[in-house]
Amino acid sequence: MASDSLSSLPITRLKGVGPAAAERLAKLGLHNLEDLLFHLPFRYEDRTRITPIGGLRPETGVVIEGQVMAADVIFGRRRSLLCKVADGTGMVTLRFYHFSAAQKNNLERGRTIRVYGEPRPGSAGLEFYHPEYQLDYADSGLPPLEKALTPVYPTTDGVSQKTLRNLTGQALHYLQAHPPQELIPAQLLDQSGLPSLTQALSKLHNPNPDDPVNLLLEGKHPAVKRLVMEEMVAHQLGMLQKRAGQKAFHAPRLSGQTLFEKLQASLPFALTGAQQRVIGELMGDMAKPHPMLRLVQGDVGSGKTLVAAAAALAAIESGYQVALMAPTELLAEQHRDNFRHWLAPLGIEVHWLAGSLGIKARRETNAALADGSARIVVGTHALFQEAVQFHRLGLTIIDEQHRFGVQQRLSLREKGRFDTANGSQVPHQLTLT
Repeated sequence: MASDSLSSLPITRLKGVGPAAAERLAKLGLHNLEDLLFHLPFRYEDRTRITPIGGLRPETGVVIEGQVMAADVIFGRRRSLLCKVADGTGMVTLRFYHFSAAQKNNLERGRTIRVYGEPRPGSAGLEFYHPEYQLDYADSGLPPLEKALTPVYPTTDGVSQKTLRNLTGQALHYLQAHPPQELIPAQLLDQSGLPSLTQALSKLHNPNPDDPVNLLLEGKHPAVKRLVMEEMVAHQLGMLQKRAGQKAFHAPRLSGQTLFEKLQASLPFALTGAQQRVIGELMGDMAKPHPMLRLVQGDVGSGKTLVAAAAALAAIESGYQVALMAPTELLAEQHRDNFRHWLAPLGIEVHWLAGSLGIKARRETNAALADGSARIVVGTHALFQEAVQFHRLGLTIIDEQHRFGVQQRLSLREKGRFDTANGSQVPHQLTLT
């Protein structure tokens, strides 16, 4: 971003936003003009054209314009104000359950009224229930129709649609003066037929009447695709930056393969081609002096756990410990049972650490992890508790990583971190999903 970027301009820069309004807007995550412009509509209303009353269809948002024929308070099961409006093609009823005497008096017979809402079947035919409306005035008449589709934004208590539209309109003026930096090269945008980021944001907040609303809402409009591409590029750049940061750390070289070869020979089935390929990639990564950060994705029953076992055995054979963490005890128990079935014949004990573990058993497991006699442990959130210390943690395996917070995942990695003459060393990380 250039100087005075949208993210550096607080939302209080806009007219009508004082401390109280800023506090309400903060509940929506809107702190600066960039936040506001990326607070996108979730639907649109067409207030650009007038629909004849005779052509109304139920539950379709429309603008009608006609003359007030009558406005009367009706007493029934519930008191209501009924206003009859006609335009020469038909007549429709406006119904208000909450109204004032001044409102009734303003709805004088013969006045021109413009109404926006969704008509629904009622006792008197099609009715608008508590619609938005405007009345003409002798000196000015009705204001012009909207020139663009009207956006409808996610909102919260104390922040109306009118307020969000007004503030977004102001922010769009700043957008022209402070266009955001383009992450995507112009040549790629031209090849893709996509607009600039500034054009995309302007379009989404102010679409033309002839813009296909269904494409906007379904994510198929070029303006929406442009933001999707922006998000994907930003995510990819963030991942590359994170990966580059990982290179600043050292990791143990884990290259043992004999144990897994023994396990593989005992299996009553052959590994699939995909399993062999993924295991080969993991072995190549863990043999390097920089921390592996791999995600293995696969359906239930695709063999991800066996892939994780191959990585674990490489670490164990290289003299390091392994920690496998799952978000629930049920899932952790499944991993524990699988690993015990596979590793027990190899003379490797799989330790267990979870919230339900008794105090004595927990102390014994913690002691075994600290002195290195526990070579692999399976557990839940209990693994990153302060009392848990590892002797030489070389690999962490995290299942369903999205169920853990970033700090939780980092805290497990930090348990295997120690300083060397060449800098900090951290464990390799494998995540399953």
